[in-house]
Amino acid sequence: MPVKKAKDFRGMPAKELAAHIKGLREEYFNLRIQQATGQLENNQRIRIVRKELACALTVQGEGSAADAN
Repeated sequence: MPVKKAKDFRGMPAKELAAHIKGLREEYFNLRIQQATGQLENNQRIRIVRKELACALTVQGEGSAADAN
């Protein structure tokens, strides 16, 4: 699965972005649990999900900052 970039998130409606962030948080949590129990096969996926989540949260923050002005 290709990594989403900031431009992909900027094109999303706010509700869709919030739902995507929730899904990424759940996936990141599940990956961390798998890693702790020794069941994780793809260690790189944690890094990808973490970066994608950070990017999505940044774009969400930009949107809320723009709404405040």
